[in-house]
Amino acid sequence: ELKEIVFIIQSQSNSFHSKRAEDLKRDILKQAADLGKELPTVLLIHEMDGHEGAWTILPLMRDFSVTYGRNSSWIFFCEEDTRIQVVKLLETLGRFDESKEWFLGKALYDEESTIIHHYAFAENPTVFKFPDFAAGWALSIPLVNKLAKKLKSEPLKSDFTIDLKHEIALYIWQKGEGPHLTPVPEFCTDDVNSYKVDHCATTFSNFLPLCVEPVKKEDVFVAVKTCRKFHGDRIPVVKQTWEREAALIEYYSDYADISIPTIDLGVPNTDRGHCGKTFAILERFLNHSSPRTPWLVIVDDDTLISIFRLRKLLSCYDPNEPVFLGERYGYGLGTGGYSYITGGGGMVFSRIAVQKLLASKCRCYSTDAPDDMVLGMCFSGLGIPITHSPLFHQARPMDYPKGYLSHQIPVSFHKHWNIDPVKVYFTWLAPSTEESLNGKKVGYNREDL
Repeated sequence: ELKEIVFIIQSQSNSFHSKRAEDLKRDILKQAADLGKELPTVLLIHEMDGHEGAWTILPLMRDFSVTYGRNSSWIFFCEEDTRIQVVKLLETLGRFDESKEWFLGKALYDEESTIIHHYAFAENPTVFKFPDFAAGWALSIPLVNKLAKKLKSEPLKSDFTIDLKHEIALYIWQKGEGPHLTPVPEFCTDDVNSYKVDHCATTFSNFLPLCVEPVKKEDVFVAVKTCRKFHGDRIPVVKQTWEREAALIEYYSDYADISIPTIDLGVPNTDRGHCGKTFAILERFLNHSSPRTPWLVIVDDDTLISIFRLRKLLSCYDPNEPVFLGERYGYGLGTGGYSYITGGGGMVFSRIAVQKLLASKCRCYSTDAPDDMVLGMCFSGLGIPITHSPLFHQARPMDYPKGYLSHQIPVSFHKHWNIDPVKVYFTWLAPSTEESLNGKKVGYNREDL
């Protein structure tokens, strides 16, 4: 029965995202009403009990068990851009015995062990499957009840939430004592207009959202963090790839080099953390850039980014809201921690977010504190939510499953380690697949990377 399915939409409180999630909720309820069925429960995660870590889902299992453990059969999770054919979903779930423990989804796996997953299953990473959230995934109520019981006796231990889909699958698997993910072919990430979708219960819009015209080049100020030892190898890569997409760009270093040029902020370089440097950049943006420039992007000197695509993405956000956008990680969320934007993939701020932050007096506890985590802590204290986009990436393309990247138009990747960064840029991020480099046409095949 449809009323026995609880739909959970991985929503966010930013106005653009909450509207998309509301639209999906309305669509699910309309489909149910059109069937003449009793309406299912549809919940938005950002509205659930004000819990900072609600997006990590596991802390909610006890609530799910208490509230839905008796009268429901399935909890179905999806993203705001997942599209659901309710009739097909009912048929698909109907194939599984709801009295048993089921963990259903579209399977992803690592081709090779990756730093993102702490090199898990290093001998054969393909054996461990985890769900592509974009296709939707489901837990049977007996499994929810079991997880809730376990969480009661053993609180979540992990300090960091880095890749939620992998971490949830690991937690459910319980080192082989719990269920593996069961792949469900009807859970799809093909675009709704694809010829392949006839058998699909779910689809996903292959997305780089564009809401109105892309924001103007002059509306995005780009700050590149560097230091003297990387002037010779990392900065030339920026200049060869994405610098031309930025109208306003400055390089901040511990040494003023006229040839780049870099600006010495008077903050000594630190081996890690860079909090002092990042806050100096924020102060400079507020005090020295045009007040008419609404957006600031801070990247590392080994970040590869498409400013062209970022301008499309930013068309969806209101610069009059405090926006702090990028790839979301979590720290200590089971025990009242905070979410943060991981720095390597790029951190995007609306001017008003920077104003509110600097007015708050929340600052680095040391110059080499981790800047991204301190920012997360500060914004959390201000009640300004982190806005997550899966199009920013803290690692390299080969660190992610191919199936995961196949329905993305990425905005950034990070690190030059063991790759040709120029090749990665022109393959994954250049404004067109074939881009002119030194007068030559260059086209690369993603499969080679």
